[in-house]
Amino acid sequence: MLQEGVYTVDRERRILTWNHGAEELTGYACSAVVGTKCSDGLLRHVTADGRELCVNGCPLQATMSDGIKREAEVYFHHKEGHRVPATVKALPIYSANGELAGAIEVFSIKNDSVSLLRQIEEMKHDSLTDPLTSLGNRRYLEEMAALQLSSAGYATSEKPFGLLMVDIDHFKQVNDVYGHLVGDRTLTMVAHTLSGGLRPLDKIARYGGEEFVVLCPGTTATELADIAERLRLLVGFSWLDLENKSQLSATVSIGGTISRQEDDLASLLLRADEAMYECKKSGRNRILVR
Repeated sequence: MLQEGVYTVDRERRILTWNHGAEELTGYACSAVVGTKCSDGLLRHVTADGRELCVNGCPLQATMSDGIKREAEVYFHHKEGHRVPATVKALPIYSANGELAGAIEVFSIKNDSVSLLRQIEEMKHDSLTDPLTSLGNRRYLEEMAALQLSSAGYATSEKPFGLLMVDIDHFKQVNDVYGHLVGDRTLTMVAHTLSGGLRPLDKIARYGGEEFVVLCPGTTATELADIAERLRLLVGFSWLDLENKSQLSATVSIGGTISRQEDDLASLLLRADEAMYECKKSGRNRILVR
């Protein structure tokens, strides 16, 4: 069972304690965190619409201002670079004389993410897993798409599904400048961020190279665009800490399409791929669903 992460801060948002659960969930050791300020941007909580809570709307800061408990759905930054979906709770801490002395944050990975992690663990026992990213591979995509294309009600267009083609921008440049080890870390960071931004029944696979494909059951074009935009934002808010103390971030271009009665996987991939390349031609780091 995954533990809850717990840490406390003083009125200056300086981290005073950092429990084992916080170490496990974030990858950051207590010794590296205690004494820093949460506002320094270690976890950098962001919302699904891209709002940075450390800059605007920090639950801890608000709770220390009025003593009111708060709860929020966020995506925090993991030490390995990717974004993790979590529920956070902020509670006030009072001194012996009754004054607000700081706050405590309790955070846990959302159940959606836990379910996805379990799916990934199950997949590791067969031949459907990409060894680098631990996502599904192309065979997994083919099997999941076949299920969607043959699902009950699909023939009458009651249950269309969406497909997204996600491509990391300028990935060749990452390999050329930083080497393939950093390239692999970038792929893994993006893969984990994408999987953490999906709904419980969505499926994701590494299609090849720096491309990923997402299947989104029971989805309208508007809903698919919302999912694509959330994924684009979350990847943009992810970064790797490199050995030379610099940071490396990535962006993605995402093309999407909604299934039609006459579709097979090839036709879906072709439309999504064409939309994705239009994003590339228009400047990258954008989405297009058609």
